[in-house]
Amino acid sequence: MAHEKQPARRRHIPQRSCIACRRTDSKRALIRVVRTPHQGVQIDATGKLAGRGAYLCQARPCWQKALKSSALNRALKTAVTVDELAALRAFADSLPEALESEDSDALPG
Repeated sequence: MAHEKQPARRRHIPQRSCIACRRTDSKRALIRVVRTPHQGVQIDATGKLAGRGAYLCQARPCWQKALKSSALNRALKTAVTVDELAALRAFADSLPEALESEDSDALPG
């Protein structure tokens, strides 16, 4: 009896939802905002900081919607301070207006 080769096992990719648009994507494709016990609300570039986290798309409209509404406050179960809000808005201004995949869908041909 020859051993049949098992198909390669697919690696699990964690999925998260954007708190603004509710789009589900891989954890790496979204940006994590975290509430830490000592440093308050901040952007978690590594995705590994300890604390309560929320995820947002890498597009400016999602960030603007989350910062304008109380979605971030609800997700992080805290009140975001004025200074933290200013830092998050500055980061949001550096983001593209739309996601890369949305741009390619809009191109003709």
